[in-house]
Amino acid sequence: MSVKECTHHKNKRRKLLRKLCIGFLILAVLVLLTFFITWAILQPRKPRLTLQDATIYAFNISGPNTILLSSNFQVTISSRNPNSRIGVYYDKLNVFASYRNQQITYYTGIQPVYQGHKETNVWSPFVYGTNVPVAPYNGNSLTEDKSDGEIFLLIKMNGRVRWRVGRFISGRYHIHVTCPAIIPFGDKQKSLSPGIVVGTGIKYQLSQRCRVNV
Repeated sequence: MSVKECTHHKNKRRKLLRKLCIGFLILAVLVLLTFFITWAILQPRKPRLTLQDATIYAFNISGPNTILLSSNFQVTISSRNPNSRIGVYYDKLNVFASYRNQQITYYTGIQPVYQGHKETNVWSPFVYGTNVPVAPYNGNSLTEDKSDGEIFLLIKMNGRVRWRVGRFISGRYHIHVTCPAIIPFGDKQKSLSPGIVVGTGIKYQLSQRCRVNV
């Protein structure tokens, strides 16, 4: 093969590779464009979560110098996928409780799960903390709230989700869930929400809608 023929052969191969690359690029753009158009038409909606109840097994405050909180309770949270054509992968979810913007329990993980169209999942994780130091400004408020007979907590969930449209699965998105929980104590425990005795704990029906950010 002459030098001229060799050069012609190389140029021909480069042109073929260039055409293939352009073809793959156009195909990728069309696939992404199709997905985004489908996504816009379907208008995916965020999952709807509800804090159904909380069973309190322990909620003890010790002091007086350093306020320490030991708690142990079980919460029931339901999650519904409102979409009729979009599924949800819950890849990671951690549940914990907070009081006045301070985390007062450890993280409790929930097993990854896929939620189909219009499906509902119910989780009942235990959240707890042992001798968790409470900030001084929160310690006084916590003691006062318990004396007043009512403590306002937030049950939070943080994690990652993916959306599924047909065979296409999106990248991971952060999900943040905040559920208000008002726990009665003392006289209010008897008058407003007596609760149900469950073994060594007391179960309170809450039925609180959660705020969901994705």
